[in-house]
Order: sequence, then C-alpha cells, then structure tokens
Amino acid sequence: MHKLVSWNVNGLRACLQKGFMDAFRGFGADTVCLQETKMERGQAQLDLSGYEEYWNSADKKGYSGTAVFTRAKPLSASYGMGVPKHDAEGRIISLEFADFVLVNVYTPNSQRGLARLPYRMEWEDDFRGWLAETERAKAKPLIICGDLNVAHEAIDIKNASANRRNAGFTDEERGKMTALLGAGYCDTYRRLHPGQAGAYTWWSYMANARERNIGWRIDYFIVSERLAGSVADAAIYSDVWGSDHCPVGLAVELGA
Repeated sequence: MHKLVSWNVNGLRACLQKGFMDAFRGFGADTVCLQETKMERGQAQLDLSGYEEYWNSADKKGYSGTAVFTRAKPLSASYGMGVPKHDAEGRIISLEFADFVLVNVYTPNSQRGLARLPYRMEWEDDFRGWLAETERAKAKPLIICGDLNVAHEAIDIKNASANRRNAGFTDEERGKMTALLGAGYCDTYRRLHPGQAGAYTWWSYMANARERNIGWRIDYFIVSERLAGSVADAAIYSDVWGSDHCPVGLAVELGA
C-alpha cells in the first residue's frame, strides 16, 4: 500500500512555525506533496531524513512553488509542462515511478474580479493536454494531486449560490474540471464518498470560517480511471492545522 499526502501549506516557512514537522511525521506517508511553498530549497531547516526532495520554485521570490518529498527514488523527475508562459511560477512537479506517474500541481487562482480567468482557461486546456501526452508517453497511469483552485460541484462548497461568480466556483472553472474528469480521470474522494457534504479543504481566515466549517473542497487526488479500482482510501485531514488548507490523503495498492 502506497500512502500519499497533499497539502497547500500557504508558505512553508510559516507552516513550520505552526507544527508542520509534527504533522509530517504523523502522516507516516510514502510521498508528501506540497503547494504554495513560497520558498526555495535551503531557505528553511527541514528534517526530511529518509526522503528524497524535489522542489520547483517560482521565479518571483516568496510566491507559489511546489515540493515533493518521497521515500522511493523516482525513475525521473520533470518540472512544469514545457510551456514557457506556464512554467515561471513553479506550479508542477512530475515524478515517474515504476507503476505510475505522480503529478503535483498548484493551479493558478483566477483572482479577485476574475482578473486572471482568461489565463486560467488557457492553463486548464494546456494542462489537460499535457496530462494526456504524459500518460501516452510514459504508458503509465497518473496520480494527480494538489490545490486545483476549484470547488467542482455545489456539494463541494458551503454557500454555492452566493459564490457563483467568485474565483474557484465559476461555471468556466467548474466546466474545466468536468472536462478533466471526462478525459479519463477520477476524483478519488468523491468516488469513495459520493454524498458526503461538509467535506472541505480550505477555509477563509476571516469570520471564524474554519471553526464554523464554512469552506470549500479545492484540494484533490485525481487518478487515471484504470487506477481507480486500486484506491483503498481517500481522506481529508481537517483536524490538521497550520495553513488555511488542510491536507488530503490517498492510499493506493500498486503493482497488484
């Protein structure tokens, strides 16, 4: 059984001051994927003995960024999707293993007033095409995880009607998630928990939103459909603090 955890830490250096290492050890995970690290490797002390480290930092200091810590050394590693306009913000790390390709992604936010929605639509189409090409080239199923910055369905957000035109719940963004899943991928949490309401992974820091569970589910583990039957568990660790997001997890039987 391979256990993976994904977490938008909203600044790893800040999260380290809020119990990150205790949480990390508590996961007991084979692979931990982070988004919004806001740092470069070496800018903080991390006790990651036993894990290989992979970092993709944004050109802009203190912004965006991803990291993967994995016990098993991958066969290969790559960064970004090979499209210059998408690859300056450190948003993708892909690692090839014997039985699958792991893709850790931090999807761009459409921003206040949907200022970045047109760019987000380009990203979504290019990312979906890149995933398909990666799966063809490697001839292996994909495990995609990260902060995808979209609540897909009304069940994935506390106040659906009030947020209809807000970034992360526009018809356009939700439609791109539908297109991704329709391209041969499975939202593991929703597949295993189809009717589970109130299952959120992000809460605003304002108005005690987390204590009141006024949240959004925007962090995912998505797998190729041919791997869906091997998923043993998909979890949301809402009791783990340290960020405005909580971690999500996946347990998958590989090589069966």
